[in-house]
Amino acid sequence: MQSKVWVLASVLAVSLGSLWAQVPDTLQVRSLAASCASCHGTAGLAQEGLESLAGAAREELQRKLLDFKNGKKPATVMHQLAMGYTDAELVALASYFSALKK
Repeated sequence: MQSKVWVLASVLAVSLGSLWAQVPDTLQVRSLAASCASCHGTAGLAQEGLESLAGAAREELQRKLLDFKNGKKPATVMHQLAMGYTDAELVALASYFSALKK
């Protein structure tokens, strides 16, 4: 019985470790967000004609980013860029930009 508990605990620890490794930390998210500045402006405030991301609803940004990645939302460039990120990174970017002031 004790060996079953040990095996279960080991599997759980490995699974949680893998999940934790996929979630980017704050510094990583800020670094990822810096690549968005060329189109969406520094701090998510874009020039006229482009979409500002700062202060947008997190759920909406998350949905848009994942839709770009999955090909559900047409775009000229964003669908290609979004494919370079994991889902966890896109979710973290949505949270980051939604927390910025407009």
